Amino acid sequence: MKIAVFSTQPYDRKFLRQANTTFNHELDFFEARLEIKTAVIAAGFPIVCVFVNDDVSAQVIKTLAQNGTKMIALRCAGFNNVDLDAAKANNITVARVPRYSPYAVAEYTVGMFLSLDRKIHRAWDRVREDNFNLNGLVGRDLHGKTVGVIGTGHIGSLVAKAFSGFGCNVIAHDAVPNSELQKIGIPYHGRDEVLRNSDVLCLHTPLTPETKHLINAQTIKTLKDGVVIVNTGRGALIDTAALIPALENGKVRGAALDVYENEVNLFFKDMSEKIVRDPVFQRLITFPNVLVTGHQAYFTEEALHSICHTTLNNVAQFRDGKVDPSVLV
Repeated sequence: MKIAVFSTQPYDRKFLRQANTTFNHELDFFEARLEIKTAVIAAGFPIVCVFVNDDVSAQVIKTLAQNGTKMIALRCAGFNNVDLDAAKANNITVARVPRYSPYAVAEYTVGMFLSLDRKIHRAWDRVREDNFNLNGLVGRDLHGKTVGVIGTGHIGSLVAKAFSGFGCNVIAHDAVPNSELQKIGIPYHGRDEVLRNSDVLCLHTPLTPETKHLINAQTIKTLKDGVVIVNTGRGALIDTAALIPALENGKVRGAALDVYENEVNLFFKDMSEKIVRDPVFQRLITFPNVLVTGHQAYFTEEALHSICHTTLNNVAQFRDGKVDPSVLV
């Protein structure tokens, strides 16, 4: 099958080519992000492969359909950037990677928190300048803290178990409680109760209209004073403009963010020689109690291999008319 692969970086091409030795698809790589201006590139391609920040809106889908696209293959789990109604109306199949390596994101979540709260990243900067002073680097024991996990799917459940292993009091919220977590004594509560009682709050829920800006000016008021927020899910779970005052006044002790709601114009690009025209983001990264990385929680060899293999397998199944229902959205 001919596949137009958008938003590719060298590592995408490497792992897709490796996975393709099993499938022998015809891969055409494009560094450009899929959007209305670039959708015409996919003319003549029955398959379009996209990533988290590609624009798969109704207008883009209409253009793809007019130019012969029959399937959109997501190389990610989330599909909030896809207009599913438009895809259905244009008879385009949409498939995703429902799971790859949940360990990658879960381990990174814990690592981000530890780096932020123990100030590891700041200490490393000092040591590189031969400054071994410990002033300002006091951290806290994680043991005994209450960790709230919102969203306990494959990733969130691993995060809950990991923090439990540190001796934390883990509490959780999900529309569908995870029976495995309940068996090991992790209780489920209403979302507001988790927000009120967490010393550390980890966000792992999908981005939907109901969860967009889950952390906003109103819900921030209900948070426990001095909470640390960790978001390795989707950027728009947090209203960043509302978070900034809470970081300034100490309501929120710190934030570890691997995602950002307006990351589409920033992440996965080298912006070091350019002016980043995003005053909210620029303000955010000035805080010493904020750690931001560029959407890399998923970024392990194991995860990339799994993502690429599943994506190309989805295409092969579509070609053969037997797509696994679990990957369809």
